[in-house]
Amino acid sequence: MLNLSYLLEFQAREYPDRTAVIFNDTRLSYGQLNVMANQFANGLASLGVKPGDKVALMMPNIPYFPIAYYGILKTGATVVPFNVLFKGREVAYHIKDSDSVALVVFEGFAQHAYDGFQQVDSCHTMIVATADPKAPSPVEGEGVMTMGQLMYGKPATFDTHHGNPHDTAVILYTSGTTGSPKGAELTHSNMVLNAITSSRLADGNPSDIYLATLPLFHSFGQTVVMNAAFFAGAAVTMLPRFKPEDALGIMERDNVTVFAGVPTMYWAMMSYPEADKFDLEKIARNLKVCISGGAALPLEVLRGFEKKFDVPILEGYGLSETSPAASFNVRDKQRKPGSIGVPVWGTEMKIVDPETDEEKPVGEVGEVVIRGHQVMKGYYKKPEATAKAMRNGWFHTGDLGRMDEDGYFYIVDRLKEMIIRGGFNVYPREIEEYLITHPKISLVAVKGVPDEKYGEEIKAYVVLKPGETMTVEEFIEFAKKGLADYKYPRIVEFRSELPMTATGKILKRELKD
Repeated sequence: MLNLSYLLEFQAREYPDRTAVIFNDTRLSYGQLNVMANQFANGLASLGVKPGDKVALMMPNIPYFPIAYYGILKTGATVVPFNVLFKGREVAYHIKDSDSVALVVFEGFAQHAYDGFQQVDSCHTMIVATADPKAPSPVEGEGVMTMGQLMYGKPATFDTHHGNPHDTAVILYTSGTTGSPKGAELTHSNMVLNAITSSRLADGNPSDIYLATLPLFHSFGQTVVMNAAFFAGAAVTMLPRFKPEDALGIMERDNVTVFAGVPTMYWAMMSYPEADKFDLEKIARNLKVCISGGAALPLEVLRGFEKKFDVPILEGYGLSETSPAASFNVRDKQRKPGSIGVPVWGTEMKIVDPETDEEKPVGEVGEVVIRGHQVMKGYYKKPEATAKAMRNGWFHTGDLGRMDEDGYFYIVDRLKEMIIRGGFNVYPREIEEYLITHPKISLVAVKGVPDEKYGEEIKAYVVLKPGETMTVEEFIEFAKKGLADYKYPRIVEFRSELPMTATGKILKRELKD
C-alpha cells in the first residue's frame, strides 16, 4: 500500500504544529494543511470522483496547490497538473487526452480554463479557487463551482485510499518531437522515492525553508521542492511568479536555506542591478545549497552566482519521465562544473549508440539512457511511444551525452528538436501545427536559437501564400492567441522558401540566420 499524500499525512500526525507553507503573511501548519486537503478530498468524493479518475490542476504557487494536490491523491485519483499559461485550445487538448473528469483552477486563469472546459463534455466539473474563499466564481456556467463551495462544511478527516505502489499518482505532460504533448504516467512509488532521494540530496531537515518559485505544476518544482520538503518536515515559502527582486526579498525575509531553480533564475539574480539593497550576507549565510536543473547551467553563471552569494550550486539532470531527478553533483563528492553529476541512489545511467543501443566507451558521445525507481510506467494511452522510449529495459532520453572516467555525465546536445526556453520544454511541431492554420501562411518551421537570458529563444521561419503580406506584429499577435506565453515565437523571419529534402521534409539544420 502506498499513497503520495503520506508525505503530508505523516508530518500532520507527528508534527501538526510545524509550519508547512508560507505565503506572504499566511502560514499554514502541517495539521491545518492536512485538514484542508481532507475537506477537499471529501468534496471531490461528493462529486463522484473515485480511485483511478483523473483530476486536472491548473494552479500557480499558492497554498491552494498543495491543498488540491494532496486532496486529489487522497481520493485515489490521479493529479494532472497543467501549466497556468495554457490557453483554451491547450486546456481542451490536455483535458481530453488525460480523460480528466474535473478541472481545478485559480481564479486568475479561470477564463482560459473555462474556454477549454466547455469544449470537453467528459469533464463534468470546473472548480475555481478564489482568493477570497467566500467570493463567487469569476466565470459562470454549467458545472462551475468554487473551491470554497466544494469544501464548505466538509469533514476534517478522510479515509485515504491505500492503493498499489504502481498505481498512477501523477500524469505530467512532457515534450516530444513528434505530434502533441504526451502524458508521462508516474506512480506513487516513482514520486515518493524520488522525493526522498531529492530531499537527501539537499540534506533536508525540519529546520529548512525551501523557496518554491519553480512552478509546482512542473516536475522539478513538484518533486525537488514541495514533495522533498514535506518528506523532510520542512517549510515551503511560495512565490507564484519569479522576479529576481521578489526571490531575493523572500530569501531575506524567510531565511531560505534551500533554493532550486533553472539557469535563467540564477542569471537574473546574479545580474540584478539592485541586488545590494538586500542583505546579501544574511541570504548567503542562510542558504546551505542551491540546485540547478531544467537546462544546462553556463559556467559563467555558476561562477558568477557563487562568487556573489558564496553558496554552491549543485547541477543535476532529469526529465518529467524520470520524476524527475536522475543524476546530480552531490554535496559529499567532487563537484565538476559543467557536469550533471552521477546517477542518484537506485539509478543506473549509460551512454549508448542511438542506432544499435550498444554501450559506448568512456568519453564517447551517444544517447543517455536511464533505468531506476523513478522511470515512468509509460505514456498515457500511447503504447507505441512508450515502446519506442522504453527499449531493452532502459528509458531512452533523446539527449546526447558522454561519461568521463570518474563516472560523471555530461549533456552534449539533443537528439530531439525540443527547445528549452527558460527551463520550459517547447516542442516545435505543436507550434508549427497551430501557426499553419493562419490563412496567410503557407509554410512554417520553428527552432531554438541561442539566447543569453533564456538559454534558447523561439524563432519562426515563415513562408507566406502567394500575394499575401504580413507584419511581424500581426504574426506574433496571432501566435499569442493560441499559444502559452512561453511557447510563442518572439523572433520571426519571412522567407520565400525553406530548405527541404526530396520528400518534402524541412531541413532545419540548414536554417541559419
